[in-house]
Parts: sequence; C-alpha cells; structure tokens
Amino acid sequence: QETLQRIVNTLVNKNDEIHSFIDMLNHTISNVQVNSSNAISELDEEFDGLYSVLHEMKGSMANTIQQEEARKIQALQDQLSQCSRALESSEELLELAVQSLDIKNPVELLEASRQIKDSVTVASAFRLSLKPKVSDSMTHMMVDFALEKRMLQAVKFLPVPKAPEIDVAACLVADNCITISWRMPEEDSRIDHFVLEYRKTNFDGLPRLKGEQHWELVDYIKATQYTLSGLKFDTKYMNLRVQACNKAVAGEYSDPVTLETKAFLFSLDSTSSHLNLKVEDAYVEWDPTGGKSQEKVKGKENKNRSNTASPKRSTNSPRASARGGRDRFAGESYTVLGDTAIESGQHYWEVRAQKDCKSYSVGVTYRNPGKFDQLGKTNSSWCIHINNWLQTSLSAKHNNKAKTLDIPVPDRIGVYCDFDGGQLSFYNASSKALLHTFRAKFTQPLLPGFMIWCGGLTVSTGLQVPSAVKTLQKSENGLGGSTSSLNN
Repeated sequence: QETLQRIVNTLVNKNDEIHSFIDMLNHTISNVQVNSSNAISELDEEFDGLYSVLHEMKGSMANTIQQEEARKIQALQDQLSQCSRALESSEELLELAVQSLDIKNPVELLEASRQIKDSVTVASAFRLSLKPKVSDSMTHMMVDFALEKRMLQAVKFLPVPKAPEIDVAACLVADNCITISWRMPEEDSRIDHFVLEYRKTNFDGLPRLKGEQHWELVDYIKATQYTLSGLKFDTKYMNLRVQACNKAVAGEYSDPVTLETKAFLFSLDSTSSHLNLKVEDAYVEWDPTGGKSQEKVKGKENKNRSNTASPKRSTNSPRASARGGRDRFAGESYTVLGDTAIESGQHYWEVRAQKDCKSYSVGVTYRNPGKFDQLGKTNSSWCIHINNWLQTSLSAKHNNKAKTLDIPVPDRIGVYCDFDGGQLSFYNASSKALLHTFRAKFTQPLLPGFMIWCGGLTVSTGLQVPSAVKTLQKSENGLGGSTSSLNN
C-alpha cells in the first residue's frame, strides 16, 4: 500500500508538472503571436521610413532638375533677346544700304557709303556668337540606382552580434577604479552600443551561480573601453562581462573575467572605544555625556568597570579576545581602534574630520595598548596630531616626542602603512602631498588608531594605495628616505 501511495504521489506530481508545462507552452504560443505581430509592425515602420526617405530624395532631386531647366531656359532666352535686337538693327542698316544705292550724286553716295560702313563696323549683329550658351542635354541630372537596388535586395534581418572578447592584459585596477577593455571577434558595423555588467565577489575564478551578489549594469557604452570609478573595494575580486547590441537584439555575454580588487578594509571597533565616544562602523563622534551620565546612574558600580568586562562586550568575542580582554580606553585617552590588524603588505586609508573638531589624532598602534595610553605617547604607537583649540597646529608624535609640522592641515588625511618596509606616511588625501613619514621596524601587528576630542571623524576604507602615493614612495626611497621622518 505504501508503494502504491508513492506511485500515486509521483503520478500526481508528474501530472501537475505536465499541466504547468502545457500552460507554459500555451503562454509561449501567445507570446510568439504577439511578438510576431510587433515584428511586422516594426518592419512596416522601417519600410515606411525608407519610402519616406526615397520620396523626400525624389522631391529634392526633381527640384534640382527644375532649377537646372529654369537656368538653361533663362540663359537661352537672354541670348534670344540679344539676337532679336541685333537682327532688328541689322535689317534697318540693310534697308538704309539698299536705299543708298539709288543715290546719283557721287559725293552724296560716297558720304552715305562711309556712314553705312561705320555703322556696320559697330553693329551688334557682327559681335554675336551664333552658338547656344547652354546645351539642351539633361543627362547630367540622371541617376543610377543599380548599386542601391543591389544593396536593398541584400537587406536581411539584423544578425545577433557575436560575444565580445575582454582583453585582460589591457584591463587596469588602480586608484579604486577599474578600466576594462574589449574587442569584437570580427568587425561589425551594425553594433550600436555595449552593455557592461559587474558584481563584487570574494571568490577567484569564474562566477558562481549561488551565493553571489546581483549583477550591476552600465548601459549604452559607445566605446570598447569603460572605467568604473569611485568604487569601494570591500571584496577581494570583481566579476565583469560585456555584451554587444545592435538596434534590434543583444548578443551573448563575453566570457566573464575576475579581477583582483585588493584593498585594506576595516571598521571601527566599538569594543575598544572610550566611553565618551560614539562609534558606528566608520564614524566616531565625541560624546561628553557618555561616561559621566553612566557614572551618575550607576554610582560606585562604575568605578570598578575597568577591571570588569562589559556584559554586552564579552571577552569571548573574537574582537575582544584579540585585544587581550581589554574592554575600552579610559581617562583622557579618547581613543578607538580599527577591528583589523596589519601584519604584512602595503595599506592605505583616509580620515576626514568635522570642522568643529578641537583635537584629534590619526595613526597606528601595537595591539593591547594600556587603558590610559594615548596615541604617540608610547614607543608602540605613531600618529599625527591636529590641535584646533585656540590656534591650529599639526605635529607628528611617537614615544612621547612631538615634531611640529609647519604645513596647512588638510581636509582629509591619507595614511599609508608599509608594514614590511617599516614605513608609516601621512598625506594630504586631496593633493597627495606628503605630510610626514615615520620609519620603524614593526615587530608586532598594527591596528589603525584614532583619538578625538570634540567633533567627529569619518574613516574611509576599502581603498587601494593611490598611484600618486606609490610614485612619491618610489621617489622618496630613491632619495634615501630622508623626507620628514621621526625615527623610532
């Protein structure tokens, strides 16, 4: 009975599938009819447009023939008028000459002959060209549509464009931009535009069917190259593919390529922040009531907080354990750290301060700094410090030593860390001008560190090392690296 029931269930499911398939076939037949009608309508529009062009050309060319006809007739009529006037004058002169033959007096005959001779000399009839100025031929206004007829007879339905081929060697990933280039496998003059699709991924190789983000689209690209700019590289790779489109149809997509988009990505670690700081992913803001308000509410309970882990920030969490159980900074160390350590390689991030910031520092530190440690005041942290209290100043700090930098404070600060090369540099993020360089042999992983008093800081991560910074680094290293350094 169980076996029979399974057979019944299988048959029921199969019948449902067949019913669904029949519905789909009927729907497809209906769509074919509708789409065929639409195609015929579009074909009518195309031929009507062609007829319209031919009719317009016919009118224009007929008008040109009529203008040529009028020009020739006018020229011939002008010539005819000249001949009529000359003939009339010549006939009058002939009549006068005939009458002069009847003169008997030799003197009078001689005088009349002289006058007639002078009149003949200047007569217009003898200056006329007895040849038409224009011909009656209009063959130069004829047309031959033999070539066009052959072209029209060769008109076919638009072919589906072939898939483009992405030139991986010509693709470039730099400055958080991706420039992708492609070519057609064969020349196709009917290509109207290209469509580029891309999506971020953490997997190398071909795109996967599941667990991936949706494709993002850039349409109506006229060239065979396109640059995606202003990207945040919060994944390791990016898939890209291109398709060619003519007026009617889009071709198949190119074989997708996967380009590496390596960049340093981190967030601000709220478990490491001072009580007086509000932290949200990539933003930290000074909150003067943060710690004090809690002390007023909890009283003496808060005094022992430095020795007790926060219930909401258990030391069992990966971030907290990475900090050795230290819950947060205290005292005047208004600091927050990044949640990702630097253990090798070259990395870059940027920081923008609000205009009302009174004091802030940007730098790096070894793991597990003391609760009361401030950036730049220990031998395990490096930073530049901006003081906007009373007057603005910029200084580089390390191991409780400060070096005043006599340069304007930029709106955005870029931080470049070469862990293996033992170099930490700060830049004007807009102009890429060097602010300061530390040189040290880093012996432990580094964490990005930020101190703020009054105001807020926004951190931009997922950034590649800018090309301008790479160029400056090569130049600086080539000169021996003596540019504005405060050594360990």
